[in-house]
Amino acid sequence: MKILGVIPARGGSKGVPGKNIKLLGNKPLLAYSIESAKKSSKLFEVIVTTDSESIASIAEEYGAKIPFIRPSELALDTTPTLEVIQHTLKFYQSRGEYFDAVCLLQPTSPFREDDLIDRAIEKFITTGADALVSVLPVPHEYNPHWTFESDSNGFLKVATGDEKLISRRQDLPLAYHRDGAVYITKSEVILQGSLYGTSLTYVESNPEHYINIDTPYDWEKAESFVAKQKRKL
Repeated sequence: MKILGVIPARGGSKGVPGKNIKLLGNKPLLAYSIESAKKSSKLFEVIVTTDSESIASIAEEYGAKIPFIRPSELALDTTPTLEVIQHTLKFYQSRGEYFDAVCLLQPTSPFREDDLIDRAIEKFITTGADALVSVLPVPHEYNPHWTFESDSNGFLKVATGDEKLISRRQDLPLAYHRDGAVYITKSEVILQGSLYGTSLTYVESNPEHYINIDTPYDWEKAESFVAKQKRKL
């Protein structure tokens, strides 16, 4: 299966200004995702889609390809990731090159186990699903069978629609949340307007690597993680 690794990295960032090329440890944030992708033996090609020439230059230094500079209208705060990936596929199709699927790697989730991407691709291919996401287990106290919604009268009801709560933690079904590290979707599904399609599978990540950088506090956690990893060497 021919799978394109896509790393979106626009120039504008409000939560952590310039975060994609800000140094985390001794290298730009963007570099972590590029290096993860380069360790994969199953990605056909790894590209960065960006509207910034400076980001493009740094991405190339770390081994990613820059097939185009993304149009500014696709690099706004409000631009959906789906549209960015659709633009990428259409760019290649206009040049007669086609991919079976896209593996989306967000720079804001920089820490991945070395084999995570290839494990995800193997699961994606084996299941034949429309899409795959990397996930982590939901802590039992946040399990949807133990959470509530408020009705119009101010009364609580179980969020799942269950008539009564599951009383024992051991009886709760497993629940997962996306961790943002890996998304894989068939190209035809993306071009039809979805990242998930109608059949979605998953691969579990290592919870020790989970950091999604959106705020200065998240950045501090990432710096602590990098420092901890260096101490292990």
